Amino acid sequence: MDYRERIVIDPQIRFGKPCVRGTRITDGDVLSYLASGMSEDEILADFPQLKREDIRACLAFAAERERRLAS
Repeated sequence: MDYRERIVIDPQIRFGKPCVRGTRITDGDVLSYLASGMSEDEILADFPQLKREDIRACLAFAAERERRLAS
């Protein structure tokens, strides 16, 4: 998966935090929901503008960011 198709950084949206394209939902928001124990299905039910691929893109983005920081 190429997260760059779904995760965007725009200084005009949420102070430049990485967001799911076309929404104001940040990568951090999605990761927090997952970390708190919400399932993908629960997130999708609460945020119908998201798609399952958006959640996976958030995970891929976070994994890439972690790889860069660890290098």
